[in-house]
Formats: sequence, C-alpha cells, structure tokens
Amino acid sequence: MYENDNFSGYETGDENTTGTFSGVSAAGSANGYTTYQMGGSTGSNTEPKNPKKHGGYFRKAMVSVSLGLFFGLFAGIGFYAVQQGTGMLKTGTDTAVVGEVASEAATESSQSTPQLATNVTYVESDVSDVVEKVMPAMVSIVNNFTETANVFGQQYTQEEAASGSGIIVGKTDDELLIVSNNHVVESADTLNVTFIDGSEAQAQVKGLDSDMDLAVIAVSLNDLSDDTKNAITVATLGSSDDLKLGEPVIAIGNALGYGQSVTNGIVSALNREITLENGSTGLENGSTGTFIQTNAAINPGNSGGALLNMNGEVIGINSNKIGGTAVEGMGYAIPITSASPIIADLMERQTRTKVAEDEVGYIGISLSLQEVTSQISQMYNMPEGIYVVSVEEGSAAANAGIMKGDIITKFDGSSISSYSDLQKMLQYYAAGDSVTITVQRPQNGEYVSVELNLTLGSRPADKK
Repeated sequence: MYENDNFSGYETGDENTTGTFSGVSAAGSANGYTTYQMGGSTGSNTEPKNPKKHGGYFRKAMVSVSLGLFFGLFAGIGFYAVQQGTGMLKTGTDTAVVGEVASEAATESSQSTPQLATNVTYVESDVSDVVEKVMPAMVSIVNNFTETANVFGQQYTQEEAASGSGIIVGKTDDELLIVSNNHVVESADTLNVTFIDGSEAQAQVKGLDSDMDLAVIAVSLNDLSDDTKNAITVATLGSSDDLKLGEPVIAIGNALGYGQSVTNGIVSALNREITLENGSTGLENGSTGTFIQTNAAINPGNSGGALLNMNGEVIGINSNKIGGTAVEGMGYAIPITSASPIIADLMERQTRTKVAEDEVGYIGISLSLQEVTSQISQMYNMPEGIYVVSVEEGSAAANAGIMKGDIITKFDGSSISSYSDLQKMLQYYAAGDSVTITVQRPQNGEYVSVELNLTLGSRPADKK
C-alpha cells in the first residue's frame, strides 16, 4: 500500500500520513482514546485510494495492529522499569532489569545516571550508656564571691556568682572530695555544689594549685541525705598517656550554668602547649602547660568537668579558660595523668574555710614584694615566684627566717607564682595558724630550696 517505507511523519488519526518517528506527543481523540502525535512535519506524499488492489484493507489493519503491539510493548517495558525503580528506592535493595531492551537502555544511560550505594556502613554514635554510668559522679558548682571596684576614690562592692563543674574523685569517712579548676573556686565567699539528684550542699576548699589550675573541695557527708549518698558515685580516673588522635571523647559539664550537659567529639591534638592566664587579671602570666585538644564543645561553666573516653574513664579535666573563646571547635583539658599526682596531694590537705577579713594571718612582707614572672626567670636565670625585697622587723616572716633576696615558691604546699596567689591562699589562714613556706635562696651563684615553718601573725592596725 505504501510506496515509501521510511515514515517521515505519522499521525494515528490519519492513516494516509507518512513521516519519520522522531518523537511522541499525546493527543486527544473524540472516541475517548488517546492517540500519539509523532514529531516532524507532515509529508505531502499521499497515496490515493486504489480499490482495485485486493487485500489493501487487510494490510492496513495488519500495520495498525503491528503499531499497536509495538507501542504496547514499549509502554509495558517503560512501566515495568518505572515500577522496578520505584520498588528499589522504597526497599533499598538491588533490582535486576529483565529483558534485552531494558538491559540495553540501562547500558546506554550508565554514564549519566548516578549509581546507588548498596552497602552502607553506619557509625555508632550513641554514648548514652557511658553518660548514664558517669553522670552520678558529676556536680555543678556555684562560686559566690564579692566584686570590689574603686571608682573616683570610692570603693564599691557587689555580690557576684559564677558557675563551674566538678568531679567526685574520692570519699573519706567524713567528706566527699571533688576536683575542679582553681579558677572555678578561687576567691569564693561560699561554694554551692549541686548533685545528680538536685540536692545542694556547701563545700570548703581542700587545696589549690594555681600552676595547673586544679583545686579539690570537700563536702561534709553529714550535709548529705541518705538518698543523695546512694545516688552519687566516685568517678574512675583513667590514663591520658594512651590517647590517640581521632579517638572519640565525651565532655560533661555545667555549661553556662544551665545544669549538666553532654557533648562529644574526638581528640584533635595531644601535648598542645598553651600559655596560661592569671586567674585574677585574665592576662597571660608567662607559664605554659601541656593539654589535650578536642573539638567537643567546652563552654563557660564546663570548666572543672570531665573529659571521658568511651569506657567512661576520666582522661582529662576540662578548662574553658585555656585558649579562651576566640575560636570554635578547640577545647582543652588538663591530661589526667599529669593531674593525678597533684589531685592526690590536694586531697590530703586540711579542709579550710574562709576566715573573716580582720582575722586573716599576716606575714610581714606584703609591701615589699616583686613578682618573678617566667620572662624575668628566663632573662635572669631566677626561679618563678615572689621576690622578697625586705622583711619587716619582728614580723612572722622575720621570725620564720625569711630573708631579703629569697623567692617564695610555695605556701603550705601550694605553688605560688604571684602576689595574687599568695593573697588568695591567705584568705583561708588565720593569725596563729602554722604553715610551711618554701623559698628559693641564692647560695654560691645558684638557688637552693629551703623549707621554713611560719606562724602567721596579726595584721597591724595601720595596715588593715
């Protein structure tokens, strides 16, 4: 019937139109069926009807049937592929493509179609078990202190409060012992500790170490209920010597004073040397320390809290103060291996309460001191501490044997690097208390360590 077998255009609504199959568009039909409009221009080679050729109608019918079967097969394969693809997305499993035509189509499109991953590995990030185990050993600390300012010759005072964290590290017959940062508890009028069950109790200073920014405070067991005693636990101290870069860690602390919060991350760096700050001034004091760096969020209030490994062991004491808040993703912790001997020493100290201001003990060198900073120490090869310029006659210092030129490095076992450190220590010692003072004394061109027993005197009336 057709003289040209290469169809250059075809419309199912016109059996006499010839053309090339170049695209398909749906077109409505009056009989309710959908017809497909093939792309390309309609050809002009129209063959007139020839009733003399027998079988013409039959051949037309066969062509129509063939086309119907072709389109039916094409649509069926397309529907099957879509159905299988949808099923693969829903189930997440691989689906085999059946049929030669579909296989060829998949091959042709492999370069432009993204491949779906069939094997996915998930990282376990649930730390709830570790947190549940350790949380009873965590406490929140509130430091209530008095801020003093001098404005135009007038002295003003104001009550302030600062939040921090602590870790229960020991228990005696009488006391619960808690480690924290020195800057969390220093200069406190009172220290309030909150436990896991929400109960509160006052704590007293056990010992301070400003060089390592560590402190141990004590809570009397008599101030705790039986329910609180049963709810709390003592933390397990681990080792920071075996830490590896990338090892997961957990930080727990009283962030921003809102209560205990949990963050996690990894060990970002080991043995990171950081210049320390003076607790009172916030200025660098020249000393350096070695710390663990982590990307676990450590915010104000986290200081004194725990940095844990995945076994729930304390491997560091968090300190927001170190490194400040200039950047994000860089928190620091005091390695527990270097902190443990200091903590053990502070735990053995006598628990002291802050004495009344007019009862604070007096040494007799307060107006004649010179700080030996790390810079001065390196420049003149001198120990860091407080240089004694002169000693008041008849004072406690003179009676103890402190001499001009001595450098005070320790007060009652606690390191002293500035006059501010000494003042903070004296707040817990009354006149008549006896302490051990360590000085570095020049002899034959070098400094030797000398321990002296000092009985504190009363502050003269003209110096109160």
